[in-house]
Amino acid sequence: MTDPNAIQPSALDQLPDRDPEETAEWRASLDAVAREAGPHRAAYLMRRTLERAEAGGVALPKLLETDYVNSIPTAAEPGVPGDEAMESRITAWNRWNAAAMVSRGSKHGVGGHIATFASAAWLYETGFNHFFKGKESPDADGSGDQLYIQGHASPGIYARAFLDGRLNEGHLDNFRQEAGGNGLPSYPHPRRLPWLWEFPTVSMGLGPLSAIYQARFNRYLTNRGIKDVSASHVWAFLGDGEMDEPESTAALALAAREELDNLTFVINCNLQRLDGPVRANFKIVQELEAQFRGAGWNVVKTLWGTAWDELFQLDTTGALVRRLRQVPDAQIQTYQTRDAAYIRQDFFGADPALVEMAKLLSDDKILECFHLSRGGHEARKVFAAYKAAVEHKGAPTVILAQTVKGHTLGPGFASKNANHQMKKLSVDEFKAMRDLLELPISDSAFADGQVPYGHPGADSPEVRYLQERRAALGGPAPARRTHAVAPLPAPAEKAFTSFDKGSGSQNVATTMAFVRLVKDLVRDKETGKRWVPIVPDEARTFGMESLFPSLGIYSPKGQTYEPVDRDQLMYYKEAKNGQILNEGITEAGSMADFIAASTAYATHGETMIPFYIFYSMFGWQRTADQMWQLGDQLGRGFLVGATAGRTTLTGEGLQHADGHSPVIAATNPAALTYDPAFAYEVAAIVKEGLRRMYGEAAPGEDQDVFYYLTVYNEPMPQPAKPAVPGIDEGIVKGLYRFNTAESAGLTVPANAPRIQLLGSGTAIHWALDAQRMLAEEWGVAADVWSATSWSELRRDAMDADAALLRGEERVPFVRRALQGAEGPVLAVSDYMRQVPDQIAQWVDQDWSSLGADGFGLSDTRAAARRHFGVDAESIVVAALAQLAKRGGVKATSVKEAREKYGL
Repeated sequence: MTDPNAIQPSALDQLPDRDPEETAEWRASLDAVAREAGPHRAAYLMRRTLERAEAGGVALPKLLETDYVNSIPTAAEPGVPGDEAMESRITAWNRWNAAAMVSRGSKHGVGGHIATFASAAWLYETGFNHFFKGKESPDADGSGDQLYIQGHASPGIYARAFLDGRLNEGHLDNFRQEAGGNGLPSYPHPRRLPWLWEFPTVSMGLGPLSAIYQARFNRYLTNRGIKDVSASHVWAFLGDGEMDEPESTAALALAAREELDNLTFVINCNLQRLDGPVRANFKIVQELEAQFRGAGWNVVKTLWGTAWDELFQLDTTGALVRRLRQVPDAQIQTYQTRDAAYIRQDFFGADPALVEMAKLLSDDKILECFHLSRGGHEARKVFAAYKAAVEHKGAPTVILAQTVKGHTLGPGFASKNANHQMKKLSVDEFKAMRDLLELPISDSAFADGQVPYGHPGADSPEVRYLQERRAALGGPAPARRTHAVAPLPAPAEKAFTSFDKGSGSQNVATTMAFVRLVKDLVRDKETGKRWVPIVPDEARTFGMESLFPSLGIYSPKGQTYEPVDRDQLMYYKEAKNGQILNEGITEAGSMADFIAASTAYATHGETMIPFYIFYSMFGWQRTADQMWQLGDQLGRGFLVGATAGRTTLTGEGLQHADGHSPVIAATNPAALTYDPAFAYEVAAIVKEGLRRMYGEAAPGEDQDVFYYLTVYNEPMPQPAKPAVPGIDEGIVKGLYRFNTAESAGLTVPANAPRIQLLGSGTAIHWALDAQRMLAEEWGVAADVWSATSWSELRRDAMDADAALLRGEERVPFVRRALQGAEGPVLAVSDYMRQVPDQIAQWVDQDWSSLGADGFGLSDTRAAARRHFGVDAESIVVAALAQLAKRGGVKATSVKEAREKYGL
């Protein structure tokens, strides 16, 4: 049996001990303290020693967890530089109106959330009065601070905007009633309320991830010399339950590694999530502290209010601190709802020392501590934490603020498991809340049971104070501004027209064509510096390594090492002013980069042109929620799904074979999805995207869109741009005739049956092969069409349908384009049939389609295409089958073709 007192092997045994006798004395001293005064005293002394060592600059690993007490003692708290009584009255009005707004809306069945803001009111109010810089802040140069508001707290933000005059009662009564055009969205939604909200946050986990990358992008803008935004601070308000989302903590190490001290997380630790306790049998604050400390963050715990100071002073044995660490969160929640006798027995009765302490405490004192006194409910505690956060240098800060969910809403709400689903208070509960908040609202104001809004008056001391504080900090917040952004000049035409002549005898993949186009565009004197290339550690896969030396990879530390390939032409170059964001293996992080860059025109008044190129399969499928966030945030830029399609990858298998990203993209109203076949199409689409998003928009044209292009890694001949009338319009709108059997130089009988082959992306090459085979082997004339965007054709057709319902005569573009085209239509792509089938109902001709439905597989391209039935031979058979139905060819031709091609 191992002797527990024996010295166990240690990692330090590998290192020389220059004074073993001194080491033994330290060990003996610690053993003596533990033996004579107990292990808790020994632990206290060790903590004090480590604290002293850190203060003295002695390099030691930090403890991951500290006691369940405030990080900042009451004696060390700075005074709040304002009128605390006035701020308390303002907070009371905001609490009231937030609850009234949701309760009044409940009669319409629209719901809302009350309890979250009730717990977090002081977390927001302290920031608005003393910390959050507005767009007119003199040291933030039109950028201000970036505020990621917790989605469920939005009623409180509306209540404050009502108090400062930006909203009226009509707005509040339209909370969650937007169909009429004058409503307030349920959560922070820039697309629905673009003058107020900057960042959508209610898709939990995306707020914290985006906040980290926003803070990082701020540094990127500063280090690249685009704009100095070093005075801007990013504040992310989060729920403790929200931290369970993987995205919430996915980039903590990045924030610490890059020393983002322009970032503060404020986690509202009310210990409750949607259905019950966050950590019923554990302690979420301690868990989060260890997680953030381990990642390298500065952690500030604001747990207890001043009422607890007396208790901590009585804790001469450490029993109180030990008990606080032992009690799980669900029991803390229970204490908040129980009487003093229960707390005396359950909490204090667990230790003889605590029993003696409780004898010195009145019932009122116990209830004050356990029912009301939380660090997140006291302005001085919150102010001290915020001040410590903005003054801390070299690392981001997380503030863990303990609150009570449903605070001030009465015993029917506070700490109840169901309070997230509770949407209203009764009139009596409102009257009790009014009395608690000491608001001058008379009983007569509750006419017919309707809860009144409260407002002290536009010229009241409260409103003047609120507006003066915001004026001193740079204007209202949150606020979104875009009016000062000027259109970007169009790049030189040469960058686009260079693809018109084709590639001659050289085979070029469309992925490489896109990269070449970007290389030309980033050289543009006017707009080149505004491009933001983003790639998740696949740049070499996409042939982008040539951009490394010329643009540099962004790193806030520059390049502190000699790269292993320094003697090569395309060496790995990192630079503090690097232009490329190479994020490592994180599609979510890359998308967060893209969102920050794509909305810089509003956040910072600086238009940036991001393009995020990713392995097609790992883009929309993994991060479609962020693509929706991008659309909601009114982002602009280019998403590029490279190595696209289900069969263009050789040997990679089903995990890598994308046969459905255009389907997912089609669900996003802000996404313009294109599947170009040729290099000149890529150039035309990018040119149009630059005009629409960044140039002079046409009347009524929505600029707040983004483009999704699928490009392929299959080297193919790139043809010259055909001299077809209206080809540019066709490329942009989604369809044009690439050639006819005759213009392709094929010999077909004068009365040959005819079919229309529609192809997109790499599939057009199979269609062209099928066109030749149909003419040479079956006497069939086929016209080949390039369908650059199935979803844009569908969008246009749906708009035309809507116009007809309004009495306007409009014909869908796809119907006009195909008007007069003979024979049936056969569509094919490297995606599931659902992609081309989007437009079937608007095609007058007989319609059929081929696609790569099902799971991908590992094999050669030819074998994979034969497996899915989309290769040229399969197209020929499908075409003959359609013609046979119409009597254009003999029915036996279909069987003959199947046998001939081995299908």
